[in-house]
Amino acid sequence: MMFVTPPPPPMTTSNSSHNDADEQQQLLQQVTCENHTTRLKSYIGKGQALLKQMIKSNGRVLHGTNIVKVDSFINHQVDPELTKLMGLDMAGRFADQKVTKVLTLESSGIPTALMTALYLNVPLVYARKVKPSTIQEPTFSTKVKSFTKNVEYDVCVSSKYLNASDRVLIVDDFLAVGQATQGLCELIRQAGAELVGIGICIEKGFQEGGTKLRNKGIRLESLAIIEKFENDCVVFREE
Repeated sequence: MMFVTPPPPPMTTSNSSHNDADEQQQLLQQVTCENHTTRLKSYIGKGQALLKQMIKSNGRVLHGTNIVKVDSFINHQVDPELTKLMGLDMAGRFADQKVTKVLTLESSGIPTALMTALYLNVPLVYARKVKPSTIQEPTFSTKVKSFTKNVEYDVCVSSKYLNASDRVLIVDDFLAVGQATQGLCELIRQAGAELVGIGICIEKGFQEGGTKLRNKGIRLESLAIIEKFENDCVVFREE
């Protein structure tokens, strides 16, 4: 779903007409941009509603743990319609923030981050967990620990794709302790770029990651916040 700017009016030889045409085109682009933002904002809440519904119906809480498996629709098998709506929902929430890049961490954050970038009409950059030998230029890098896998990664982004002029939106699938998200924030800091906000599919509200980010004044938008697990069922935080 792309919104294409209509072509400019025909050019004329008159300087005054040329200036008028330029002004008309600038106004047209502004109106088109405003209409695009308005349309994106109309999707706020739609991805959230479908995500919660699918967690309830298809998610599975592992007994005796703080883990909910969503691998049938988010992070192994991916549901395209859900991913599209989550991307639209995220894009709508940050449509007026002049985002220039969407940043995520490979690999399960990529589908929703890609859809968000598509509807914001900006590039997606994903941090690599292993630096490829093909990257010759300098990189921004930091260490990130996965508490689920009990593994520490050296994540990196090429300096070609993140720079000081960027306004960056982080999008990821899960937020719990917040190590991965804080690692992405560090990459943005190293690049001298500006963090405009963070969009998360599922936040575990009973863990400290979200609280730490909000206490820093970072805008955090989570489509589903799990308050607790009760009798092996998910209980969402009330909005």
